[in-house]
Amino acid sequence: MRKKANVLSRMNVSIVKNNTSRSKKDKKTPIQFKITLSEEQKETKAKILQNDVIVVFGKAGSGKTLISAQSALDALLSGDIENVYITRPTVSKEDLGFLPGDLKEKMDPWLAPLYHNMYALNDKSQIDKLLADKKIEIAPISFMRGITFVNSYVLVDECQNITKDQIKMLITRIGRGSKMIFTGDASQIDLKKNSDSGLNYLLKLGEDIKGFVTYQLKDNHRHPIVDRFIDKMSEID
Repeated sequence: MRKKANVLSRMNVSIVKNNTSRSKKDKKTPIQFKITLSEEQKETKAKILQNDVIVVFGKAGSGKTLISAQSALDALLSGDIENVYITRPTVSKEDLGFLPGDLKEKMDPWLAPLYHNMYALNDKSQIDKLLADKKIEIAPISFMRGITFVNSYVLVDECQNITKDQIKMLITRIGRGSKMIFTGDASQIDLKKNSDSGLNYLLKLGEDIKGFVTYQLKDNHRHPIVDRFIDKMSEID
């Protein structure tokens, strides 16, 4: 009996060791980024992880584009999603035909802030490989019609310059396992008329819908004088 008990004891120890080893293997190593998020940005990321459609507001220099890019890259490099789609309004009617080059070359000038943030977060060579492998795809809003985003993060930057019809088109493209992150600043509408912006429509649309949330960034991560200029602009305007 004692011999049998010893054998069972050794088997139980072995099982515990194996389970411990397996749990360590299953635990993902956190992705190391070149920029550390502030506490406010960490709170924003938590909101992104907990919800399906997120609108991140913030004044110039608040890091709204950075946090959306970091969240998407983290999910992609961790293997939680398969693709990242990025879009940003170019001109009010999405007219890119007059620009030289292919689609990426046409979009590059408008997407420079997003490239800048991704390169600031991770090695340029790795970001370029993700772009080449189409793990990160960039397109104007008009090219996204008909696509269903599955197991993906969709980043919609400068959403204050998106029209109501474009909001309708984008929001209905979300597939299973996906999130859509809108970033914007209501004080920087570049459309011919402020009323053309679909931002207020998006906020009204999301009222009382589970999985939709907004978050306001307040901190300034640029030069302190930026805050003083923003305050002065609000007085003059």
